Amino acid sequence: QVQLVESGGGLVQAGGSLRLSCAASRSIFSFNSMGWYRQAPGQQRELVASITSGGSTNYADAVKGRFTISRDNAKNTVSLQMNSLKPEDTAVYYCNARYGLGNRYGDWGQGTQVTVSS
Repeated sequence: QVQLVESGGGLVQAGGSLRLSCAASRSIFSFNSMGWYRQAPGQQRELVASITSGGSTNYADAVKGRFTISRDNAKNTVSLQMNSLKPEDTAVYYCNARYGLGNRYGDWGQGTQVTVSS
């Protein structure tokens, strides 16, 4: 099992930036991929960005060009740099890992709240 703790959320004005961090309890090299997800009120959780163990990245269309996912294997962390934030980015942001031959998800944590005001 892996425990994941998100941090870095907060309140920011539209156009501002935040950097989210996810700390893992074990080496993230052992996972197939790491990802950031978000869930806005009344909506389903959606993938925001992901990065594979090989370094390949994928982004939701809504955040392309604004968000950047990165990984620090030595520190067992994955980060999400969010620039040019919009009110529609407001959500609880979660990180998670996918692992094993079945590409399973780890347990979902508490997430970190991001609120973008206009």
